[in-house]
Amino acid sequence: MNFIWQDPSMALGNVILSLVLIVLIHAYILFFLFKVSKRRLTMVIYGVGSVLFIASFIFNLLYACIILAVMGTAGLSAVCFANLGDLRKFIANPFSRQTAKAVNFGIERIYDTQQLYKNIESAVISLSNARIGAIMTFEKNTSLKDIMKNGVPVNAPVTPEILMTIFYPGTRLHDGAVVIHGNEIVAASVFFTPTTKPFAGKYGSRHRAAIGISEVSDAVTVVVSEETGRISFAVNGDLEAVTQQNFLRVFENYMADHSTSEE
Repeated sequence: MNFIWQDPSMALGNVILSLVLIVLIHAYILFFLFKVSKRRLTMVIYGVGSVLFIASFIFNLLYACIILAVMGTAGLSAVCFANLGDLRKFIANPFSRQTAKAVNFGIERIYDTQQLYKNIESAVISLSNARIGAIMTFEKNTSLKDIMKNGVPVNAPVTPEILMTIFYPGTRLHDGAVVIHGNEIVAASVFFTPTTKPFAGKYGSRHRAAIGISEVSDAVTVVVSEETGRISFAVNGDLEAVTQQNFLRVFENYMADHSTSEE
């Protein structure tokens, strides 16, 4: 069996450069698979295929390289198709590192979570009953710092009174979204890029903006319709309507940090 560097048409320098490029490309694809699919089985299969491809290249097995390259490309295409929502997040920020570590924006980080959620529930139900349009985005692991630059810094504690005041029609800040981190309203009048996905029903600008931010981050967004008072959650590119009675339970479930199941 001949090695690739024993081929008279291949210089040793070209072989080394080609091998380095192949290793780097496959390493980046494995990083891409981790960021997008986060499924161990997918990465193991592609990792084994990568090792076989590199071995075939070293031993100058041209047909094996072609077959493995075609299979790898087909599998990668299937992963992209099956994870379109997560793929958009990856494209928006391919080298971001998600962390659950809290960020100190100025308000005390140790707080009563249950009381905070009760305050949010009170504000949302009041807005719903009054049919005042609102959009509140709760930052989790994905930083929204760059997106918040188009808004107005608030840095105020989360209370029903402040939220009601911000979204009251006619105020300077009622258009756009409020971004909340922990127990602090970080910014108001923040505008998100709306989703481009087609929907069967009629969705206004607030709902499309909420879905848009959920497609590029793990944030939880609450939307209150000014026409009907309906309450909806936008998470992972999907929109879910809830009743006032179920709001707190669903909100707590979305805000909880669930570990991603791996195959």
